[in-house]
Amino acid sequence: MIKLLKYLKTKEWLLVALCAVFIFAQVWLDLKIPDYMQEITVLVQTEGSLMADVWHAGLMMMLCALGSLVTAIVVCFIGAKISATISFRLKKAVYDKVESFSMEEINKFSTSSLITRSTNDITQVQLFTFLAMQVLIKAPILAIWAVFKIADKGWEWSLATISAVCLLVIILVIVMAFAIPKFKKMQRLTDNINKVTRENLTGVRVVRAFNAESYQEQKFEKANEELTNTQLFTGKLMAVLLPAMTLIMDGLMLAIYWIGAFLIDSASQIDKLTIFADMIVYTSYAMQIVMAFMMLIMVFMIMPRASVSANRINEVLNTKPNIVDGTYDSSNNDIRGEIEFKNVSFKYPDADEYILENVSFKVEKGETVAFIGSTVSGKSTLINLIPRFYDATDGVVLIDGVNVKDYNQKDLHNKIGYVAQKAVIFSGSISSNINFGENDKGEMTAQDIEKSANIAQASSFIESMPGKYDSNIAQSGTNLSGGQKQRLAIARAIARNPEILVFDDSFSALDYKTDKVLREELNRQTKDITKVIVAQRIGTIIDADKIVVLDSGKIVGVGKHSELIEKCEVYKEIALSQLSKEELENA
Repeated sequence: MIKLLKYLKTKEWLLVALCAVFIFAQVWLDLKIPDYMQEITVLVQTEGSLMADVWHAGLMMMLCALGSLVTAIVVCFIGAKISATISFRLKKAVYDKVESFSMEEINKFSTSSLITRSTNDITQVQLFTFLAMQVLIKAPILAIWAVFKIADKGWEWSLATISAVCLLVIILVIVMAFAIPKFKKMQRLTDNINKVTRENLTGVRVVRAFNAESYQEQKFEKANEELTNTQLFTGKLMAVLLPAMTLIMDGLMLAIYWIGAFLIDSASQIDKLTIFADMIVYTSYAMQIVMAFMMLIMVFMIMPRASVSANRINEVLNTKPNIVDGTYDSSNNDIRGEIEFKNVSFKYPDADEYILENVSFKVEKGETVAFIGSTVSGKSTLINLIPRFYDATDGVVLIDGVNVKDYNQKDLHNKIGYVAQKAVIFSGSISSNINFGENDKGEMTAQDIEKSANIAQASSFIESMPGKYDSNIAQSGTNLSGGQKQRLAIARAIARNPEILVFDDSFSALDYKTDKVLREELNRQTKDITKVIVAQRIGTIIDADKIVVLDSGKIVGVGKHSELIEKCEVYKEIALSQLSKEELENA
């Protein structure tokens, strides 16, 4: 928790100081009330006292209570402002940090865990901060000040009060010893239930298609039951505290009166009134002391979960991204659109085997290079090294003759138009999806958007929509077909006017006719742009300038279609599995 305080700036620390001043004033007013109670008690028991003096003392009690109310409202307002501020800054810091993560760090935490850490965990910290602002400052001041007020009222009462406080602390320590491990488990189970829910909602079509509703229900029920049982356990533990505190408080009050009865009974007639007045006042102060500890206990009830949440937030904030920006200034480089792999090998973190081994090839500006191979041959992994979603384990990847590790990531990504294997569409409009992200090539015009859509063969379905380019797109593009989403994603990449276009099996949802027309338009309209294509269909890559054949992470053939048919057995097998001999001969 303490590490998160660095997100408070000077302005917030001044508010904390102001809050402490108001809390100090509130405590003074709260502890002033018993003094007036004592005065009223003495006045009532003393013959010849004036009613006006009683009224005056009562009025002062009311003014103190009103002043305490006003200061409490101010303290709550300041606490709410500071807790909301730290929540805002933590959410921004976590979001920015996650944005800087490579795929390695994101996979390490998991998407569902990062969502929980960005929402539920920060909410726990915000709640604790709000209460701590009031209680952690007020309770010690109230307890210490009240102790000084009653120190000379009688050691018997002091002993009873100390015993009650010690009993409270013992109960709290025992409860926390059992609760803290459960709070840690609770946050992990919250991650799990988010993961199960997210999987179910994302894959709802598959679930229904396979009549797997009951299986998913059982899966969710198990996750939900584990979380519920853990919450019930911690809830039962915490439920012990409130009745225990009430019992101790009532017991202390009874003990004070019981001790007071003996003291009054054994005192001289002249001292009886003084002891009685002290007992009334001591009761009020003792209750204030116990209340101070009760407030601390309320904070301690929330603190374990908040502490676990704070540690989880710090895990994200303290994680150093493996992929960091370089300092190379690409504006002075005359080379554009050149890609080269030099002895590149790659394996995923914590994996034993290499996905890619000793891969080397070069692509000149404007060329179209295609990658093909069997499943798990490393095609998608290879092209993910170009925009630095991962860094090569061995060897170097060069863009325009410069190691990708030397680029600022923003500059590197501005060179590339990337189309993922699964088309990612954002809620908004057609235009906002095509004109997506920042680009150093200036503002995109409506003509640029339309031109990109034309090349991607998306204009036909866009023009048929009611709002055309302003038509609404639902979250994840659920109101579009698979082919429409793929064409929209391709248009988005083209609209950036990049040096390199990367297509990760991005034509799979297109029919053969659309696929062919799209590739023809790409070759005609983007002659100077280097194109990198991963595909499973021979028809998609048959006209590529260079085809790289991968098998088990190794290059087993490089050349044009006609060359590979004759020289590369792996390529020939793939081709014959899709096309007949006659079709291959006529290709």
